[in-house]
Amino acid sequence: MPEFKTSFGDEVIETLSAFANSKGGTVLIGVCDDGSISGVNLGKETIQRWINEIKGKTLPGVVPIVDETELEGKAIVAFKVQEFPVKPVAFRGRYFQRLGNANHRLSVLEITQLTMQSLQVSWDSYPNPTKSWNNLDAESIQRFIEEVNSRNRFRLEENSFDALKKLRLVSDKAVTNAAWLLFGEEDTGFAIHVGRLKSPSVILDDKLLKGNLFSIVDQAMNYILNQIKVASEVTGTSTSRNEIFEYPLPAIREVLLNAVVHRDYMSPSDIQIKIFDNKITFFSPGQLVGNLTEEDLMRNDYQAHARNKLIAEAFYLRGDIEKYGSGLIRVRQEIESYPTMKFKFEQVSNGMLATLEYSHQKISSTKHSAIDVTENVTENVTENVTENVTDETSQKRHRKILEVMAANPQVTTSDLAIKMDVSRRTVLRDIAKLKSDGRISFVGPAKKGYWKIIHQG
Repeated sequence: MPEFKTSFGDEVIETLSAFANSKGGTVLIGVCDDGSISGVNLGKETIQRWINEIKGKTLPGVVPIVDETELEGKAIVAFKVQEFPVKPVAFRGRYFQRLGNANHRLSVLEITQLTMQSLQVSWDSYPNPTKSWNNLDAESIQRFIEEVNSRNRFRLEENSFDALKKLRLVSDKAVTNAAWLLFGEEDTGFAIHVGRLKSPSVILDDKLLKGNLFSIVDQAMNYILNQIKVASEVTGTSTSRNEIFEYPLPAIREVLLNAVVHRDYMSPSDIQIKIFDNKITFFSPGQLVGNLTEEDLMRNDYQAHARNKLIAEAFYLRGDIEKYGSGLIRVRQEIESYPTMKFKFEQVSNGMLATLEYSHQKISSTKHSAIDVTENVTENVTENVTENVTDETSQKRHRKILEVMAANPQVTTSDLAIKMDVSRRTVLRDIAKLKSDGRISFVGPAKKGYWKIIHQG
């Protein structure tokens, strides 16, 4: 939709600079807001003078495409600009971007982000001036190398420094922001704030999860597993039961990973996860990058843009994400078997908000079982896993987990997945079950704590 102006002035130039910092656009001069033609008076050098003024008041100088025409016997002029290849474009030292039908003045942070996007570099690739190789956790790096090599997607050297250098996470002189966030030996300064709420103002439980990115993903997933409801369905015999989680766990993990991998790490805000009775929301700081829109994200053919390229690559190589841009597609696929569940992903103030919500909880593995579930049935679904998993395969996994924890109380979920040759999702589910049965507990902080076996069962 072109912008209408009755006359030429600074407002026209500001709008053209905003268009150049967005997807381009057109300003029609000699047209009223209601679309009626007012016309403009043009002298011999008028248009050239306007072009010179536009170029002189913008930096880099914008030279629009000009089209002069006549409608209803009156002259109108169209100035058209394309998206500028090197952004941002300034108008008199100020920077604007077109949002909807208005010019949005950019903050210092937004100017920095637009510059990096234009240069196709990401903040996570910059050297961290306050950290060195000695600030990285050696065990976390070695575990990452083993996980990557076990996936056979990419082969890393056994030497930790050479492996991270190959991925451009470190150099001979510095460690990148990505390396610090992924392998920092202490609190990296970026947290996930999680809570169980009865309403927006009634908080039942609340935690701030800290550590490197791999650690806080595991911590957040464990917290969610301990808070969401689980139904038990009898299958085949009275002793065989099927666990049906309140939300599909793969979908939860995809939304969580999206929030961590694609958040804006130049923002001081934390990722926020709120778990309600029939809804869970994930807030991640940072707006959409590139030319992506909310409508694009709800289709299966959109072109993905990675804000944090090195972080995204690390999670991809480890097997946490399959390929760029496919996470939201998998979320929609996962909730297909949850008939009343809806997924929404939208831009809000200073970030993105993902919401999974349902009207009736699924309590049966039958695809459309949730449609006729009554409120009374839903209330009978237990808050946590309360039934023993009697499936022989699950029991064997549980016994193996207990054996490994007894031998190494500080074993991580990633290590368990490798040792048992199962997915990390399976390990997280099994640990949640063991904890809910009172067979294990975790003692101490997330990074330095250990597993305590209460009884072998």
